[in-house]
Amino acid sequence: MLKQYQNLSFAGCFLLISLCFSTQWMADDTISVKIIGMELARDIADAAVLACRAKGYQVSAVVVDRNGDIRAALRDDLASRFTLQIAEEKANAVVMSGLKSGEFRENRQDIRPEMNHVRGILMMVGGVPINAAGSRLGAVGVSGAPGGEKDEACAIKVTWSTILVQSS
Repeated sequence: MLKQYQNLSFAGCFLLISLCFSTQWMADDTISVKIIGMELARDIADAAVLACRAKGYQVSAVVVDRNGDIRAALRDDLASRFTLQIAEEKANAVVMSGLKSGEFRENRQDIRPEMNHVRGILMMVGGVPINAAGSRLGAVGVSGAPGGEKDEACAIKVTWSTILVQSS
């Protein structure tokens, strides 16, 4: 009977030691990422809408994180409700490609018709990456100005004027 308890306690110790080592191994198999905070996302969306408003355009701005999840979305008073969806899909094109949505469109004319059928992606000018401290935080998409170049100009102005955020 004593031998059974000794074997059981040996097995328990072995299991505990194995668990400790495997937990340490698993801890080494992790990554750290930076995510865009709610306040910064809100500030970028707000500044993008206001930048376009200053030029006389009623737009929507959507900020998504590095996974394409919405962190902030604003629609100016007279902007069409559809501009929110378009802005989000422009931002998602940036997240997927790593490029401004207009650059992605220009560089990949061969797949543009197919990509525009992918749910949540729209290859139109007006999406800009949000980078800080060498990390991609997400993207901002703007929609509603008369032409994607004007949408993009508002987004670039905002990302360049935000202290920690740079457009690439």
